Amino acid sequence: MTDALRPLLARLVSGDEDDGPPGPRTQREWAIDVGLFLMAAGLGTAGLISNAHGGLDGQLLVADAIGGAAVCLALWWRRRVPFLLAVATLPILAISSSATAGGWVLLFTVAARRRWQLAVLVAGLKLVTLPIYHAVHPEDTSMPPVAYFLVGGLGTAALALSGMFVRGRGHAERESARRLQAEELLRIEGARHAERTRIAREMHDVLAHRMSLLSIHAGALEFRPDAPPADIARAAGVIRATAHDALEELRTVIGVMRVGDALADAGDEEAGRAGGASGPLAPEPPQPTLSAVPLLVKEWGEAGARITLDLDQQAVADLPPALGRTAYRIVQEA
Repeated sequence: MTDALRPLLARLVSGDEDDGPPGPRTQREWAIDVGLFLMAAGLGTAGLISNAHGGLDGQLLVADAIGGAAVCLALWWRRRVPFLLAVATLPILAISSSATAGGWVLLFTVAARRRWQLAVLVAGLKLVTLPIYHAVHPEDTSMPPVAYFLVGGLGTAALALSGMFVRGRGHAERESARRLQAEELLRIEGARHAERTRIAREMHDVLAHRMSLLSIHAGALEFRPDAPPADIARAAGVIRATAHDALEELRTVIGVMRVGDALADAGDEEAGRAGGASGPLAPEPPQPTLSAVPLLVKEWGEAGARITLDLDQQAVADLPPALGRTAYRIVQEA
């Protein structure tokens, strides 16, 4: 039974996995901690002085002051072990008026940084200390007992509920950040897939054109074995140049894909850290347009094709780049 309860208790006392281990205090956290310490010390001193004027003296006054100082000092470790500190200081809160403000801070911290079950437990235990405190310090309040317990109970419940609200809002913000990060990673992955698809289409168009030239020249050598040596040498040179150009273009496309992968990986890491938008996945390689058709016709003319080109250069210059690229691919496929 004990072995079964131990993991449950450890899970309750520790923070959620989302909270993570507490790191070094930031400047904002230092300012908050110093402010809470000064507030607890100031309110505790004021309460101690008020009770001293009301008749509190002797050993009880000394114990009250020591207890208040101990609770105020415990606030420096409230971010790491708030539940343990809240439970350990309950006996002090039952007798020390100067520790009351520090007890409020510890209760709020438990509710804001630990599970709601622990906050309810600490709030319930704190309610138990109210009659003990009232019996030890009857001079601390002029209210009737019923009003005293009602105000103490409502104040304890309000502190616990406000801490739970802060905790819930923090969880909602972290969940929203995780969702935005996941959506950003999906967007990056979709853009990467679209980029690779575009590059694959580009590779197909380029290699199909080069392979067609190779096929025509190789077919000419196959069907004209008796051609003059000069024609055979010229055809072989065109085959060699075409194969070289095909390899160069293939190497360029593969290089673009590698750069795209590297930039996409960097974008994934950046999005994982900041949850923001990443840069382009890959640099756009130079794309041919209708202005490159004369070079295309020249290549096929050297391959033996009879092609007449009638191209309005001014109209070509006025075409949008996307339309010119599409027209070039249509001519190339034809």
